[in-house]
Amino acid sequence: MRFPLSLYTAMTAYLVKQKIRGRERFPLVLMLEPTHKCNLTCSGCGRIREYHGTLHQEMTLEECLRAVDEAESPVVTITGGEPLLYSRIRELVDAVLARRKHIYFCTNGILLEEALPLFSPHSHFTWNVHFDGTEPVHDAIIGRQGGFAKALAGVRAAKAGGFRVSTNTTVYRETDVGDLERLFQQLTDSHVDGILVAPGFSYEDVSQDVFLTRREIMDKFQRIRNWEKRFPLISNPLYLDFLCGRRRLQCTPWGNPTRNPQGWKSPCYLITDTHYPSFEELMERTDWEHYVSGQDPRCAQCMVHCGYEPTVVREMNGRDLLKMIKWNIHV
Repeated sequence: MRFPLSLYTAMTAYLVKQKIRGRERFPLVLMLEPTHKCNLTCSGCGRIREYHGTLHQEMTLEECLRAVDEAESPVVTITGGEPLLYSRIRELVDAVLARRKHIYFCTNGILLEEALPLFSPHSHFTWNVHFDGTEPVHDAIIGRQGGFAKALAGVRAAKAGGFRVSTNTTVYRETDVGDLERLFQQLTDSHVDGILVAPGFSYEDVSQDVFLTRREIMDKFQRIRNWEKRFPLISNPLYLDFLCGRRRLQCTPWGNPTRNPQGWKSPCYLITDTHYPSFEELMERTDWEHYVSGQDPRCAQCMVHCGYEPTVVREMNGRDLLKMIKWNIHV
């Protein structure tokens, strides 16, 4: 299976609960950024530029756990920055797992192999390691020679240690799809449990030359879409149809809310207009319809998974559900 059965069970129970409560807007995944400190300066990353003045700050453990409790989502993505630099990372992971949440731990992999003894394999815990191309391409993007080899060694050590491991790849304008194909074969040969692939978002503080227009996204993903049976892709197949231009979707900006040292980021993981001190204020004070409608010019070219995969879940019909079940079972 592409995802653990326990994740499907938890998500289904959560969706039923929200239906019973009559809630129209609720998160599916909490994006928790306990720190924005990082050991890399990747060319397509907006975080270290957006928060350059507060990189020294981090959330307290209590703030992190309060955010998990406020959001109530069944999945917590621990990200950053590089979350392995967070001072209380082991305690955070243990406490979130104790709340029976599923964790996707996003890391660039540089520190992964050395950090493994701090953690134990768990059915609700998945390492998610970033790779943006084969070795020369990836090392050029992250600005560190040997970074690819270090991250891949971490992946293999984690798999040998009994951990679930997935990977995450961002597609940029200069991304060569043939290079991605070679990368995905290498990751598959390393027995990763899943490969997530999505287009990048055009951050205002990053050179726009690296990001794709919607037309360019569709052109690249029409090729990538055909790899579903060759590689363990965990990008939602209905979302991939959207990336290919075969399906129309509106954004669900509240689906993956972000909590970081500045507060609850509004309106979404990618765009920052303000930060709110509580999740309740984020939900009540953000003009969600403005972003769902696509009126904001910053949303014009965005097709990023954190906004559109929640839409798939929100709008899923019986035919879509059967397609999803078949897709999850057959890897």
